[in-house]
Amino acid sequence: MKILIINAGSSSIKFQLFEMKDESVIAKGCCQMIGLSDPFIEYKAKGQEIVRHVPMKDHTQAMNEILDMLTKSELKVIKSFDEISAVGHRCVQGGWFYSESVLITDEVIKNLKKTKEISPLHAEANIGGMLACRKVMPKTPQVVVFDTAFHATMPPKAYMYAIDYKDYEKYHIKKYGAHGTSHRYILGETARLMGKKPEELKIISCHIGNGSSITAIKDGKSIDTTMGFTPLEGLMMGTRSGDIDPTVVSFLAQKKGMQANEVVEYLNKKCGVLGVSGVSSDMRELNAAIKKGNKRASLALDMLCYRITKYIGAMLAVLGGADAIVFTAGVGENQEDLRERVMDNLAWAGVKFDRKKNLNLPRGTAEELSTKGSKIKVFRIPTNEELLIARDTKRVAKLK
Repeated sequence: MKILIINAGSSSIKFQLFEMKDESVIAKGCCQMIGLSDPFIEYKAKGQEIVRHVPMKDHTQAMNEILDMLTKSELKVIKSFDEISAVGHRCVQGGWFYSESVLITDEVIKNLKKTKEISPLHAEANIGGMLACRKVMPKTPQVVVFDTAFHATMPPKAYMYAIDYKDYEKYHIKKYGAHGTSHRYILGETARLMGKKPEELKIISCHIGNGSSITAIKDGKSIDTTMGFTPLEGLMMGTRSGDIDPTVVSFLAQKKGMQANEVVEYLNKKCGVLGVSGVSSDMRELNAAIKKGNKRASLALDMLCYRITKYIGAMLAVLGGADAIVFTAGVGENQEDLRERVMDNLAWAGVKFDRKKNLNLPRGTAEELSTKGSKIKVFRIPTNEELLIARDTKRVAKLK
């Protein structure tokens, strides 16, 4: 049984083809610069890679290129589309409609179009990928898996904002969260490593990448998370400001002669680690600048570690203690200095870790970093959102 996973962006489509018998990746790749100048597709299969510059004016044409790679290229892995049992789509925002993964229907597409108000860029891209795939593979079951769905279990005291309740009801203004597929995958892997059921654990999942969020998980459910109405809330991130006084929006609009939407764009794309450091949103470049004595780069890292620590502390209070703290995603998995600083800051909570092991972790492996005397276990676990989407797709499409 083969399942194709699609993660569509505004000008890109990432894809992976899974063999679900052993959950292995048969092929993967990415179409980039869709609808822009010089689009190209990167494709990996059979231990080799192809990069081709081909016309891709829209997502439908990109989907055709993906399927051509899978079925006709020198690295083809299937004979026809018929070998693909189902397609799973990642969707950032399920809005107020969906708290579970669902089969894609005309009604689902109609409902998702209504979420464009709260997630314009993501919704447009995600829906575009779904429509393109349905057009190219009309008879293949399509499933959509929502980043927000895992957080639908948050209680009102956690997801509500202190605004007029009538506006909450009318405009659906609430905390939706994000990275739900990643946090749900981490829950399952942590439970497996600890030899317990997910509902038996209290976990703080730290998804730290260019986009970052921390989630408190209790009894197998998300009870609070740092991202909010949009992915701008919460932690300081690669290019996002994270938490900020809302008055700053009007203040900057006045001072810089910008519209409110332009300020929000600025807070999303020109702030965070990039804005503070003036160097880059990439942690590798930030660390290189720090070694050269760049004070603003050092400040950016100080702020990032401080805010991660602060939110972990908040989640410890929300959970009433934790069984495990887990670092995942690009930065959380690979930046040993960041993990060390955060764990040092959590010594008050009884966190003890193996410093030598933390500095010498092999890439791509799940590892426990805490020592025997630690009151809270600490793990580094690589996330695998695509595999979780594939599993959901198999379940929802009722494939055997």
